[in-house]
Amino acid sequence: MADSTRSTMTAVVHEGPTGLDGVRVTTVPVPEVGAGDVLVELRAAALNHRDLFVVSARTATDPRLVLGSDGAGVVRAVGSGVSGVAVGDEVIVNPSLGWAKADEEPSVAQVLGGPTDGTYAEFVRVPAANVAPRPAHLDWAEAAALPLVGLTAYRALFTRGRLRPGEHVLLPGIGSGVATFALLLAKTVGAEVTVTSRGEDKRRRALELGADAAIDSAGDWSARLSRPADLVVDSIGSATFESCLSALRAGGRLVSLGATTGEHVQISLRRFFLEQFSLLGTSMGSAEEFAAMLALVDEHRLRPVVDRAYPLAETPAALADLGKGLQFGKLVITTG
Repeated sequence: MADSTRSTMTAVVHEGPTGLDGVRVTTVPVPEVGAGDVLVELRAAALNHRDLFVVSARTATDPRLVLGSDGAGVVRAVGSGVSGVAVGDEVIVNPSLGWAKADEEPSVAQVLGGPTDGTYAEFVRVPAANVAPRPAHLDWAEAAALPLVGLTAYRALFTRGRLRPGEHVLLPGIGSGVATFALLLAKTVGAEVTVTSRGEDKRRRALELGADAAIDSAGDWSARLSRPADLVVDSIGSATFESCLSALRAGGRLVSLGATTGEHVQISLRRFFLEQFSLLGTSMGSAEEFAAMLALVDEHRLRPVVDRAYPLAETPAALADLGKGLQFGKLVITTG
């Protein structure tokens, strides 16, 4: 157990060269706890593609940043004015900052780990409102893997996508943390779920996880679906956009939450309005949705899929592995 009175800690930071070349493990000061804050001694953190986007956008003139958005651990100190959270509480961290209600969308969601120092460290300081009790059925790695993907998937499916029991949802690119958890969430409400992947092993694992069908990403998706999709939740972007539209029924909804293959697409407006599609954007989510997501996790004892765990010192290598896209589920960092 680490001493919360320590003045320094090990952390993974980005400083200097753009991209992964600027990522290193170093020693930094332990954050000071201010009014309304808590200090969490992290037991695990989880990687997200967001980390890769953050480091690719930073330059040599930017100040040092502790990376990481997801984490779980034990509260070691609380600031003045904090109630409902106590030293010794086992918690998970909600990485979405300053967003209380689902219908109060910020122009750009603020996320832990850029520009605010994040969770790839022995300690993290966050507002007390951004911690919640660790679900009792989750181990530390699973708890750390949950927050960002759970919140993102919940908002995409239910708040924006308005998924209802019995509807058919299509999840392109199964294997990511968001897609694998969206599969679990969709099945809790009785949806039919089809996934796509180029990899046979990922399709097999998705079926084992509960998917009703898994198809190869190559070729015509619509010809291989049991029926057109009511809802598509896509994080891939330009490479799959046309296939996503082709898979929808008339009046269907496409929720976009990422653009890993590119942000620009072409669309036939005539087709779009004649078939009465809805195109919806989403990013992260609110504290209200985070609580609702945790309630579903507790009720159905859902477990995020953890592909592999790395020690904190190997985080730079873990980020490189994340960029290769070979994982099924989440890559996790153990910190204590």
